[in-house]
Amino acid sequence: MIYEIRIYDCLPGRLPALLKRFAEHTLAIWDKHGIKQAGFFTTIVGENSQRLTYLIAWESLADREVKWKAFTTDPAWLKARDESERDGQILSNISNQLLSPTAFSAVQ
Repeated sequence: MIYEIRIYDCLPGRLPALLKRFAEHTLAIWDKHGIKQAGFFTTIVGENSQRLTYLIAWESLADREVKWKAFTTDPAWLKARDESERDGQILSNISNQLLSPTAFSAVQ
């Protein structure tokens, strides 16, 4: 099992639009493609209060490649993304890392 940490920095005031998109559209599309989230977090103390950080659990790099490509090209996702940005761009920056748990990690 590997984990992907993704960090989305929103433009000022746009975090609610991003959260709504995940809650109302993205997670259902992930379910359709077998993508498993391992947690979502907003920043209450830190450098950016307009940030969403989340984790995805993948079986392998190959699993990620297949499922992420299917998600990012899914017409339902493209429509949801475009509609959520009708009032303007949401994100100013996206970063991600793929992580492998250590032998002593509580999650494997």
